[in-house]
Amino acid sequence: MTAGKDMREDRKKGAEQGMREDGQKGMEQGMGEDRKRGREKDMQEVHRDMEKDMQEKVQEYNEYVKAVTPKHSLWKNMLQAFLVGGLICVLGQAVMNFALSRGLAQEEAGTWTSISLVLFSVVLTGLNLYPKLAKFGGAGTLVPITGFANSVAAPAIEFQKEGQVFGIGCKIFTIAGPVILYGTFASWALGLVLWVWQQVM
Repeated sequence: MTAGKDMREDRKKGAEQGMREDGQKGMEQGMGEDRKRGREKDMQEVHRDMEKDMQEKVQEYNEYVKAVTPKHSLWKNMLQAFLVGGLICVLGQAVMNFALSRGLAQEEAGTWTSISLVLFSVVLTGLNLYPKLAKFGGAGTLVPITGFANSVAAPAIEFQKEGQVFGIGCKIFTIAGPVILYGTFASWALGLVLWVWQQVM
């Protein structure tokens, strides 16, 4: 009798303990799911905040770019290019007239004019005045021979600290190199076409 009673009490205690453990596990599981949903909600809010911050930064950057981007007037730029380019040509014509007045032939006067304009451009580049002139005159300073001289002299002056070989030697034709290359090739190709045309005709 006593043994049977003890067994029933043990079963009862075991059942009660099992129920308590199951209830505790259920509560922990429910709390875990709540925490998981809370973390997911927090992550979603963080992502929304990050996207909002990113959009605000992009908008601020676009406004900054719009504010600092210079506004150009086409007609004003053309007028400035015409004036500066015209003044360079007038200077070249003045040098040529002076050379002719000293008794030089037309071809020799033209050579001295080109040399003088190249020297003029290189000196102004060395004094850091030609970039300012180019900023004002735009294409008016780039089209004449002075622009070509500037494109050769500017890299040489800028990279002279790196040495004669790796500085001046490597960088001097950075800008003018393609012009020389394709200009030479184009003149050769056109000369070949002219020669063929003369042979056929």
